[in-house]
Amino acid sequence: MFLFSSSSSQLRKIFPPIFSVFVKLNRLNSRGFSSDSAKSLAAGISKAIKEGNFNLLDSVYGSNLQRNETNLVLLSLESEPNSALEYFRWAEMSGRDPSFYTIAHVLIRNGMLDVADKVFDEMIANRGKDFHVLGSIRDRSMEVYLNHGDVCRFLMECCCRYGMVDEAMELFVYSTELGVIIPEDSVYRMINSLIDASRIDLIADSFDKLCRGGTVPSGVSAHGFVLDALFRKGEVTKALDFHRLVMKKGFRVDIVSCNKILKGLSVDQIEVASRMLSLVLDCGPAPNVVTFCTLINGFCKRGEMDRAFELFKVMEQRGIAPDLIAYSTLIDGYFKAGMLGIGHKLFSQALHKGVYLDVVVFSSTIDVYVKFGDLATASDVYKRMLCQRISPNVVTYTILIKGLCQDGRIYEAFGIYTQILKRGLEPSVVTYSSLIDGFCKCGNLRSGFALYEDMIKMGYPPDVVIYGVLVDGLCKQGQMLHALRFSVKTLGQSVRPNVVVFNSLIDGWCRLNRLDEALKVFRLMRLYGIEPDVATFTTLMRVSVMEGKLKEALFLFFRMFKMGLEPDAVAFCTLMDAFCKHMKPTIGLQLFDLMQRNKIPADIAVCNVVINLLFKGQSVKEASKFFNNLLEGKMEPDIVTYNTMICGYCSLRRLDEAARIFEMLKFTPFGPNAVTLTILIHALCKNNDMDGALRMFSIMAEKGPKPNLVTYGCLMDWFSKSVDIEGSFKLFEDMQEKGISPSIISYSIIIDGLCKRGRVDEAKNIFHQAIDAKLLPDVVAYAILIRGCCKVGRLVEAALLYEHMLRNGVKPDDLLQRALSEYNLPKWLMNKGFWVHDKPMPD
Repeated sequence: MFLFSSSSSQLRKIFPPIFSVFVKLNRLNSRGFSSDSAKSLAAGISKAIKEGNFNLLDSVYGSNLQRNETNLVLLSLESEPNSALEYFRWAEMSGRDPSFYTIAHVLIRNGMLDVADKVFDEMIANRGKDFHVLGSIRDRSMEVYLNHGDVCRFLMECCCRYGMVDEAMELFVYSTELGVIIPEDSVYRMINSLIDASRIDLIADSFDKLCRGGTVPSGVSAHGFVLDALFRKGEVTKALDFHRLVMKKGFRVDIVSCNKILKGLSVDQIEVASRMLSLVLDCGPAPNVVTFCTLINGFCKRGEMDRAFELFKVMEQRGIAPDLIAYSTLIDGYFKAGMLGIGHKLFSQALHKGVYLDVVVFSSTIDVYVKFGDLATASDVYKRMLCQRISPNVVTYTILIKGLCQDGRIYEAFGIYTQILKRGLEPSVVTYSSLIDGFCKCGNLRSGFALYEDMIKMGYPPDVVIYGVLVDGLCKQGQMLHALRFSVKTLGQSVRPNVVVFNSLIDGWCRLNRLDEALKVFRLMRLYGIEPDVATFTTLMRVSVMEGKLKEALFLFFRMFKMGLEPDAVAFCTLMDAFCKHMKPTIGLQLFDLMQRNKIPADIAVCNVVINLLFKGQSVKEASKFFNNLLEGKMEPDIVTYNTMICGYCSLRRLDEAARIFEMLKFTPFGPNAVTLTILIHALCKNNDMDGALRMFSIMAEKGPKPNLVTYGCLMDWFSKSVDIEGSFKLFEDMQEKGISPSIISYSIIIDGLCKRGRVDEAKNIFHQAIDAKLLPDVVAYAILIRGCCKVGRLVEAALLYEHMLRNGVKPDDLLQRALSEYNLPKWLMNKGFWVHDKPMPD
């Protein structure tokens, strides 16, 4: 309720001049007060209000006071907003229906926006939402007095706050009729309120006014705003219906607005974007090349190339010529999807149609072929680029340098580097890193470091990638001390080594079987605050496995989990394979189970190890089932998978099953290889089917795949163990004639055959031939010859061989120790005074 009441009975007596003025005013027409009368009236009313004598107002103003006169009184009190407000409240309580629009104007003009808000709330509380918000808005006699822009904005926002969207729209329409510009944010808030109230029809009916030039700022797109708001709310059908309704009413919609909407939808709502495009094609506005390119790009990013190309064809059918963006988007999409053939066809088509493909398109095309290792096609694209008179930039040259380095053509790559310098272009850090990496990978560290020094002299600060490349190059060549010195040098500079650099150092020591040094580097990286990654642990696990330290490898594996790292398929495969080779299939299969529980996708290498583990654990049915699941699933078995199956069956002497898998292998794209046939030859030899083994060997020699070192070794071993050792010699000579260099295992097979026949002198001769061939005898070769000497009673020669073995750093294994004990050699050697490493021979 208002805080005052009124009575006008005394006003006539106290203010007779005012009353006389009022009588005159009643005779005035709708043009309003004269300036003098307005001032007198305002002064009198103001005085009465300040004295709190509202009865005087009531006595002066009778029921014959017109509404426009009440509003003119409000305007006359514009300089005294508090008096105007009290007068408004008095007039409201007296039933004189004053205009809220007018009092809002007075309050806003005096900066009393909060008060105006409260008055609006009072009106809603007392009258509800049906009170005349617009008041005297359409009274032409008052237009000159009112500040329509600010008042309309205020009232629109008040109406929207209370859900009075019809009144808000009426205010907006009135503003457009006056040519008043409503601020953009107010228009958007009103449209949002209409959307929330599901009054899309009201927006469509006044769409022309919302979009009329000069009324709404050019940056405002009512169409785009409405669609965007509806799509964000998930009201797809309403959004499409709104667009259809606007087009049906004949309103003009800019395609740019539609393109912006399509671009936003294409990011994560491609199906909605597709529906929107279909509607645009059906009812307008006319699409342009950007419209189609927007969705083509969306489909390409999702890898849906068929749908992208379909849109491309629709665009052409509608007479819209694809431009650079259209072709480059589609070409890039096909390349990223690995569909190089179609991508290259479109590339050629664009050139044929005269579409100007810029240096970016050519460079990205060259880059794709370089990444796929097709340097010949990359070179052709480069030549076509030059034919189009498009000058390569540093990016183009760097891509070519990278490709040539990957192909081992380092000096051609260096030639392109000189072209960069001749053209006055500045090589980038990526250019240098690619070239330095090329020199390091081909073993030319001197040139790599020379280029590194040139780069520093030219003022290019090297980054951690270049440091990593140089350290890795040193480590790959076993120059670990140089690598460490270079790493320490970088620690004092601005570039800090990262985990990749430390991984290279660890890998370098692991390649030299120096696990202790690798662990020192591992501890060092923690001191510098660099956390190891999965690759770090996998490298350490690999060398632990090579040294037979499975417990240490397993400890490293679970330490990864403890640190919050998730081992990848390579880490699991490394450990599973180690337990497989050490005949511990149960632990290997438990690791595979752990891998599945952690939802780590297995690759074909892991699957091959699993099959091997199942065979080692005598789980033949499970191995067969696992293999069949691979055949039926998405992951295609490779040659190793088939060879593992064949080897597994052969190890269990189930040659019929091995033959069945072999027949299946013949119908694969890759077919059997030398390893496959070697496995079968080895199985036939173990089964004493020498005719079958030799027949298969002959097929290999005539038709391929050609026998390898292991193939010859299998047959030589069988001949060596049979009565026909001469057959081993013939195969040994044949192998050398075919250009296959014998290994220490090949020599050991011959030595073993001779020793078993007591031909120790010939065996010793073959042993020394192996040494002359720059081969290092292993513990097996030494053990065979030592045992052969002991067997014929030549203990001194056996002892000398043992001494020679130890001096060459070859450690005796359990088999050799047992052989020595069998012939009582330790005691005999001790009696003769043989000492090794300050310790007597083992007893």
